[in-house]
Amino acid sequence: MADRNFVKLTFLKLDPAWRRQHAEARAQDKRELAAACLDFAEDHFLRTYSLVGTRGDADLMVRTVSPSLDSIHELHVVLNQSGLMQWATIPYSYLAMTKPSPYTPPDETSPLAPRAGSEKRFHIVYPMWKKREWYRLPGEERMRIMRGHIEVGRRHPSIEINTAYSYGLDDQEFLVSFDADDPGEFLDLVHELRGTESSLYTESETPIFTCISTSVERALNALDGEATAVTPTLT
Repeated sequence: MADRNFVKLTFLKLDPAWRRQHAEARAQDKRELAAACLDFAEDHFLRTYSLVGTRGDADLMVRTVSPSLDSIHELHVVLNQSGLMQWATIPYSYLAMTKPSPYTPPDETSPLAPRAGSEKRFHIVYPMWKKREWYRLPGEERMRIMRGHIEVGRRHPSIEINTAYSYGLDDQEFLVSFDADDPGEFLDLVHELRGTESSLYTESETPIFTCISTSVERALNALDGEATAVTPTLT
């Protein structure tokens, strides 16, 4: 358990009225939220993503990974204290946990925490459910089916997959995400996966979020198109 991690994705949607506030008020709101994010990122994994232009129901995503659920809880308490959150709703929120995949050979198993320096331009996320029939298949049959699924993925080595598990922790069964530099290549991968046997056992895998990886400052500036110095003052 010690080397497993909690994964939390929090999507924010800003009230359009916030953009009509005075520029300095908006800048202060952004500084407060940035300070909370940057403080957490000193000791934990935290990445921000912009959804401006890719979704109509979310503007910003905060992705956190930590071995402690308490630390994630504390971060969100502090985020809620920022001025920006007075103007925001959370239309989507997902919680999951990492663990080794039973279908991947040990020498190919992805690390249970994100790798430093491996971040790509886009992070594409969706919650996933399997049909109940999947769990009634013998283990050997599931392994056979998944081998075909994995072989398709290997034809697109530039795309990195991240799978976390939500059984009993959240509504979905899996939280699946992909890191890619080329959205078109990811589209081709998913198109190919639709023809695999494993897709017959998929119950649902929506909504889908195409997230643009960016710094905290740039993600916040995309909310109103204003540049501001996001330099937190920690006390």
